[in-house]
Amino acid sequence: MRNNRQRSMEGDIQLLIDYLRQKNSENPNFFYAVQCEDDQFTGNVLWADPKARSDFAYFGDTVTFDTTYRSNRYRLPFAPITGVNHHGQPVLFGCAFIMSETEASFVWLFNTWLTAVSGHHPVSITTDHDVVLRSAVMQVFPETRHRFCKWHIFKKCQEKLSHVFLKHPTFEVDFHKCVNLTESVEEFESCWFSLVDRYELRDHDWLQAIYSDRKQWVPVYLRDTFFAEMSITQRSDSMNSYFDGYINASTNLQHFFKLYEKALESRNEKEVRADYDTMNTSPALKTPSPMEKQASELYTRKLFSRFQEELFETLTFMASKVDDGDEDRITYQVSKFGEDNKPYYVKFNVLKMRAACSCQMFEFSGLLCRHILAVFRVTNVLTLPSHYILRRWTRNARSSVVIEESSADVYTNYLESQTVRYNTLRHEAFRFVDEAMKSSADSYDVALTALKEAAKEVLNAAKNDGRSSAFSNGRNKVASAGDKGTEKFSSGTRVRISGQTLSEVSTILRFPVTSSFTMHQL
Repeated sequence: MRNNRQRSMEGDIQLLIDYLRQKNSENPNFFYAVQCEDDQFTGNVLWADPKARSDFAYFGDTVTFDTTYRSNRYRLPFAPITGVNHHGQPVLFGCAFIMSETEASFVWLFNTWLTAVSGHHPVSITTDHDVVLRSAVMQVFPETRHRFCKWHIFKKCQEKLSHVFLKHPTFEVDFHKCVNLTESVEEFESCWFSLVDRYELRDHDWLQAIYSDRKQWVPVYLRDTFFAEMSITQRSDSMNSYFDGYINASTNLQHFFKLYEKALESRNEKEVRADYDTMNTSPALKTPSPMEKQASELYTRKLFSRFQEELFETLTFMASKVDDGDEDRITYQVSKFGEDNKPYYVKFNVLKMRAACSCQMFEFSGLLCRHILAVFRVTNVLTLPSHYILRRWTRNARSSVVIEESSADVYTNYLESQTVRYNTLRHEAFRFVDEAMKSSADSYDVALTALKEAAKEVLNAAKNDGRSSAFSNGRNKVASAGDKGTEKFSSGTRVRISGQTLSEVSTILRFPVTSSFTMHQL
């Protein structure tokens, strides 16, 4: 049975369907669907243009579903489905108009959208704070991490606690600090109860409700999951912003598509401009670090700028070993000079080149934090291991170039093995020295003699190593000094090194500029 709202909208909805039908006739890859029950149109419509479907294949690891755009005339939720591209810009994955915000409507929409994007489930999804949405997400995306939009909760807080804001001007700042700046679950819990007691809000129903849902919106509970955000304290640029400045509460369906297309055109232009800047300009480097140069050649300009900030900040941090654990896994305490009371802890597996920080920035954003980079600095890890470079953040995120796995692995493994072998030898040498110093003077003499003999053997091995070959085990030579040609890997992949001296070639090989092709999306 249709309600008055549906009957009053039939004319405008027909315009919408006619528009979508025309787009589909122009391009069969333009997807749209209309929900019907018992041969009756329910008013729910979903569509995804070819670019949206393609973009999801590259950047669909995290998704935002936003129902905050509404028309005054019908209170009809327009719901864009967005994500974040390799420039950190909002990108569109699809759109919907929803007649009724029921669980069944959302379940239909999510399932239909999955059909449009080939059935791939995102790692994470962000929605407004809504119990109906939560139920629908649980049904359709059972393995996807569901987060409520923190920015929307802060806005609702101003409405629900307006009397508190007026009476206590400091409440808003204290509330933000409690949510955004606490570093652990225990710290957040303590801060929360101190906050509600201080402002006598322990029995406030809405605050109790959002506290019950804290694991789905407070950052300390979500940092172990990828959401493609560079900062936990700022509103994500993808939240409720793709159509800002074009579509608002006064937009009706007759004017909607003209504004919709203007928004798409504007967003596409910004992405093209960012692509151009990335490919045609070189960022200024702040350090002589090989890692910074490597990152500048891999990441987009926006993401490199963010990475550079973290790398530069390592100069103000110190990392000290606090626990050797087993032989290969070491724990470091990392803290800013003069701030020993606020340390972070990094567990580093030397042989596997794997590090985990208590701040969990890499898990949350896909970029390494200053704390892990500080540990890399003191352990002489000179370049980023490929497993810490997400393809979705690189300038080649959309690349269709395919390099044979064998050749890509050869090159990537060669680059990584230099740092791995260095760290392994360094680790074993320190352990040898420690054992020698624990024993008698005779043991010291034996150790010193052994080191001298080992040094001679290494020198002899280096002399007989066939220095004209940069790749061992049958791989082809790198171009020698003055060679203008292009040398070839055994599988046929080409790397051009024109007119470089041998020392320059060695330096080049420390920067894996092609390793981005072997990265995998999160």
